[in-house]
Amino acid sequence: MKVAELAKSLGTTADTVRYYTRLGLLKPAKSVNGYKSYSNKEVSRLKFILSARNLGFSVADIKEIINESEDGKSACPLVRSLIKERLEETEKQFQAMLALRGKMSSALSQWEEMEDKAPTANMVCHLIENFEQIKKA
Repeated sequence: MKVAELAKSLGTTADTVRYYTRLGLLKPAKSVNGYKSYSNKEVSRLKFILSARNLGFSVADIKEIINESEDGKSACPLVRSLIKERLEETEKQFQAMLALRGKMSSALSQWEEMEDKAPTANMVCHLIENFEQIKKA
């Protein structure tokens, strides 16, 4: 299977296939005319990679998981450990986004009642500058 065929069969792009090939996660055979040919093993490997990325695993995580598997070990304990880490990271990001959402809502509420002002030598936008001062005080 060629790059474009593989990409189409899995609903991804040829660039994605080439990217994972450059990283060494996919190892196609090369034909006499220079075309890369992807075996069923590589199709399965790309399916795995896309599923792992969809779950939030990094490329480094995926390399580690694949290495574990290629060493003949079950990658499941590693996968569980990594997903716990990713979940904790995601929760922190989620909480940070909630906090940012609160600040944005608060800013909008304040700003809807404030008048527009022209910039001065010491002020770009009084809405932002006053909001920051209010929050620091």
